[in-house]
Amino acid sequence: MLSDIEIAQGSEMLPVEDIAAKIGIQKDDLDMYGKYKAKLSFRKLNELVSRAQNPATRGKLVLVTAMTPTAAGEGKSTVTVALGDGLNRIGKRTAIALREPSLGPCFGVKGGACGGGYAQVVPMEDINLHFTGDIHAITAANNLMAALIDNHIQQGNALGIDPRTISWKRCVDLNDRALRNVVIGLGGRVDGVPRETHFQISVASEIMAIVCLSKTLSELKERVSRITIAQTYDKKNVTFGQLGCTGAVAALLKDAIRPNMVQTLEHNPAFVHGGPFANIAHGCNSINATLSALASADYVVTEAGFAADLGAEKFMDIKCRMNGIAPDAAVIVVTARAVKMHGGVAKTDLGTENVEAITRGFSNVRCHIENLAKFGVPAVIAVNRFVSDTEAELNEIKRLAQEAGADAVLCEGWGKGGAGAESLAEKVVGLCAGESRFKPLYPLEMSLKEKIETLAKELYRAERVEFDSKALNKLKQFTESGYGNLPICMAKTQNSISHDKALLGAPSGYTFPVRDVQLYSGAGFVVAFAGDIMDMPGLPKAPSALNIDVDDEGRITGLF
Repeated sequence: MLSDIEIAQGSEMLPVEDIAAKIGIQKDDLDMYGKYKAKLSFRKLNELVSRAQNPATRGKLVLVTAMTPTAAGEGKSTVTVALGDGLNRIGKRTAIALREPSLGPCFGVKGGACGGGYAQVVPMEDINLHFTGDIHAITAANNLMAALIDNHIQQGNALGIDPRTISWKRCVDLNDRALRNVVIGLGGRVDGVPRETHFQISVASEIMAIVCLSKTLSELKERVSRITIAQTYDKKNVTFGQLGCTGAVAALLKDAIRPNMVQTLEHNPAFVHGGPFANIAHGCNSINATLSALASADYVVTEAGFAADLGAEKFMDIKCRMNGIAPDAAVIVVTARAVKMHGGVAKTDLGTENVEAITRGFSNVRCHIENLAKFGVPAVIAVNRFVSDTEAELNEIKRLAQEAGADAVLCEGWGKGGAGAESLAEKVVGLCAGESRFKPLYPLEMSLKEKIETLAKELYRAERVEFDSKALNKLKQFTESGYGNLPICMAKTQNSISHDKALLGAPSGYTFPVRDVQLYSGAGFVVAFAGDIMDMPGLPKAPSALNIDVDDEGRITGLF
């Protein structure tokens, strides 16, 4: 059996301008990055974004989400690509919109974000590694801000910044646990002011969120200028705009704000742009990529990170709310293997038929069906089929899905590409024909504390929320500073509906602990940290980097 990278490397790609032409984007509308990658020109980007503002001139939006992930893998990106190809196969002009992969998971444990098997976006090695340099630009912009803040203090501190209150972190797009907590400014008087600070992974940076939520460079500069970076000695907030360097940061991001275009293995258009994680950030690709796709295709298939309690919730409560868009339908990716793990089966025993475990573990899927219904979004279950699945297990999933109010459709995109997703595509088209009843989970007028409690109780099934005193004090400060109407971006484990990765299935009746909160005033939300979640991941004992190599001809191996 060929690996994902072997399948991708054996494919024949078309010039990216031929792919773009399928949805009315001409070569002159593109800035080329070689033969197979391109960015939209600013002129074309502005045209498409403007067109997408009108609901009458934009396509149907399909959100792909999933059940709570397990070590068995669910294949959400694979289903997203397969569905896009499947829709094109049944005559629907379709584009997909994905996030860019982070280098952290590529060399760590999770893997890339290009799909798998015969449902991939290519060139997958480029996309999974440096791509067009967007994440590098975001890293540089983030760290330029950090350097400018420390330099301001070193050069006289005219704003009276209290170094102990600086909240702006440096970042790097790798899993490096040793950088979570560091001391800088050691040495002599010319080496800066010593203080404790922190690193986060680049995809959790507020700059990443701002790039993904900004439509224009003017909007990006306005958002960067209002980032809260610290407080003065008399406890007044300091924003980055007060340093007078917003233009320099925007200059580093002038290309990073423009969506990238690539193709699927079946030569269909794919926008791949922006890469925030969904467990520690808002988990959605850029609004520019989504709007560009909506303006140029009849159907757009996008995905949000991890399960419906994370990426899908943030997609709707943050991204959709901010931009006046809404999904017409949702797809919940499910595998029999993952359902069995939530039903108590060890990973080593997943190859053995166990219908009883399917019945137990489906409680997790049922939670996500119920959660999506709270947003008024119609959903279908996509059962990503593995060769070890038995008919009895698949039939039990279909039965339980119908009981929960959703149809379950087999998807065989990994082995068959778009042909394995045609039935799913037909079902999605039917869902999109219905009337949208989308609504956010909570009103912005609700207090920050109440919003967190709503998420914990309504989506995560907690009985109560326990706030650390530090978190409560910060929420009070944020509200007094005029940020009480912002939405919440929850940072919690992706491996459970709860805050505790050990609680599988559908936990309920527990206490949900919120240990800290952070203001992202530029991006426009408040991040709440639950349990032991970190915004700088660590590497596992046997990282994926052990398997990756490159030969003298530049051919990469071991990358999935």
